[in-house]
Amino acid sequence: MQFQGKKVLITGGSRGIGKAIAIRLAAEGADVAIVGKTAEPHPKLEGTIHTAAAEISKAGSGKVLPIQGDIRFEESIEQIVKTTMEGLGGIDILINNASAISLTPTEQTEPKRWDLMHDINVRGTFFMSKACLPHLKKAANPHILTLSPPLTLNPEWFGRFLAYTISKFGMSMIVLGLAEEMRTHRIGVNALWPKTTIATAAVKNVIGGDALMQRSRKPEIVADAAFYILQRSSTECTGNFFIDEDILQQQGITDFGHYAVNPSQKLMPDLFL
Repeated sequence: MQFQGKKVLITGGSRGIGKAIAIRLAAEGADVAIVGKTAEPHPKLEGTIHTAAAEISKAGSGKVLPIQGDIRFEESIEQIVKTTMEGLGGIDILINNASAISLTPTEQTEPKRWDLMHDINVRGTFFMSKACLPHLKKAANPHILTLSPPLTLNPEWFGRFLAYTISKFGMSMIVLGLAEEMRTHRIGVNALWPKTTIATAAVKNVIGGDALMQRSRKPEIVADAAFYILQRSSTECTGNFFIDEDILQQQGITDFGHYAVNPSQKLMPDLFL
């Protein structure tokens, strides 16, 4: 039980990668707070914070705290952290998973889509991290893990969907900066990104539909990678941009076939790689 008694806060935890990480850590003894906007069933989105909490509860014996919240707003962030502290009694790990996506060229990018991506991806990640820092400083092996890509100046990604690229690299710049800023406070700050597309609502509804889902891996591969990263010493493991497959290979895992949605299909490399 590697995470027995650890207190984990996960944004975007009601489905996809966030939920998979919650289940993985709960199975290892963690108490988990999941944050999501969906409290009532949504016609296009699977599950709610409450159905996710029920699934997570089955994975382990720790506490599971579903929190309805929107990280675009300071008052919501304050309430999320306050509720987590009251319900779990601390924060050892923050997972910045919540993210918005719109793969549009500049001329087709509406201000409201720009604002949504930057308010959630960059602003939300920054202020969620800020709000958790006082509590992470008191933890034994504190970690912040953000779902964002390795930084690159490859113009391909900026040229294909500028607004989204800036927002995701903004998250990665927060990782880079916070890792250095929090080094003396022994808080490990790292990024994690999948080698291939992951079968999530974003992939199905925004990027490529069922065809791309068939060429994707299951969220569990990212959850397993997070499980191994978060065990590492926060004083030694910080400022890294990890790829899920690389982490598992370091653990001696070489067979990834069971992670594929459809093993007969050729996998699609993820964005930014």
